Amino acid sequence: MVVIGAGISGLTAAWYLHQSAGDRIKVTVLEGSPRIGGKLYASEVAGVSMDAGAEAMLARRPEGKELARAVGLGDDLVLPGTTRSAVYTRGALRHLPKGQVMGVPSDLTELAKSGIVSPGGLVRVPLDQILPATLVRTDVSVAAYIRARMGAEVVDRLVEPLLGGVYAGRADMLSLEATMPRVAAVARSERSLLTAARQLVEEAPKDAGPVFTSLRNGIGSLPEAVAKASEAEVRTGVTVRELHRTETGWRLVTGPVPRPEIIEADAVIVATPGPAAARLLKAEAPKASAELARIQYASMAVVTLAYPVDAFPEPPASSGYLVPPVERRPVKAVTFSSVKWPHLAKDLVILRCSIGRIGEEHLLQREDTELVSLATAEMADVMGVRGLPLDSRVTRWGGGLPQYNVGHLDRVARVRAAVAVQPGLAVCGAAYDGIGIPACIGTARTAAARILDHLSGGGQ
Repeated sequence: MVVIGAGISGLTAAWYLHQSAGDRIKVTVLEGSPRIGGKLYASEVAGVSMDAGAEAMLARRPEGKELARAVGLGDDLVLPGTTRSAVYTRGALRHLPKGQVMGVPSDLTELAKSGIVSPGGLVRVPLDQILPATLVRTDVSVAAYIRARMGAEVVDRLVEPLLGGVYAGRADMLSLEATMPRVAAVARSERSLLTAARQLVEEAPKDAGPVFTSLRNGIGSLPEAVAKASEAEVRTGVTVRELHRTETGWRLVTGPVPRPEIIEADAVIVATPGPAAARLLKAEAPKASAELARIQYASMAVVTLAYPVDAFPEPPASSGYLVPPVERRPVKAVTFSSVKWPHLAKDLVILRCSIGRIGEEHLLQREDTELVSLATAEMADVMGVRGLPLDSRVTRWGGGLPQYNVGHLDRVARVRAAVAVQPGLAVCGAAYDGIGIPACIGTARTAAARILDHLSGGGQ
């Protein structure tokens, strides 16, 4: 049994296989890069272990916390010191209004107090309650629906930065069904989006606790623990170039072209990003390959800076802020990591600046020193920071974030239908049901269950 890809999805699939079958199934995980973990990776900045990729996971979905506990990291789970965040727009930092759902406001008083939209934009929002219904019969873009109900400013200055912080995408391309499923569900039955948002806020559990959680040594410590607990053979620096069906299972071609290595497997889980999965599935599942090849990916960079506390006129009090694309600033989001996660502080202010959205690849062609300069200029301009950081780190994630554009859920359904007719084959990862860690874990569990069913004789 082979898993292709040692990101959190592939490693978790291997762990689930071991949990269910123990030593009855020998699992090998093949990873093309020199390390495991994919976008979960930590390294030191100013002597502090800091995540270079994902730095938190949803606490209100159980899969991430459950996996951490199962692999021995339960005592390392930490909660944020604050969940207060802001948007930098119209020349100032403005706190996100209470009672918003992924940027969709439910409370006009809170929206007005935030100052995020202009007086004209504020007047436009309640027209949602008297306008004719916007019928949503098929998937539409986030921007198309919310703009029709609440106007352009809510989209441009609230929804765009929140979606951009997750997907580095554009609201006029992202799928309402795939990225905002709760809003999409009420859009099919409720005429007023404002009323629907209020309903969603009222339905939310009042004692649900913080939205996010992390690990004391960074989310980057999770992959190694999962790999160890899986007891799989994990091989890095092994790129799978071809995948072919055989009479008894699957044949994988790895290694350089002049000296290929052939690996035989009873079953295979493909846990790579969409483009790599498309190449691997081209020969045996061409329809799935074609659909995966159509998923766009955004690139971004994370610039981590460490400052002495006295570099700030006032120490940051929020977990960070988002920047709407309409502001035309290179930095799209800032996380004050040492405020959000107090255990990181150590008499420093450590922060992460995210740079790059879909279509902004030109920004990422700059040298590391230039990206650091952009981030330090952002801090000087917005936060009044004096002097240079004590330490910095630039991490580039080329093609790191799949875009859940309009029609994404149907595309994923077609991929899975094409894969389902191939015995002993499954897929998982961020390209399918969500880019967050719990969602990736969920796809890994589904893939592992399919393979276990096949190997036990329940499948084809």
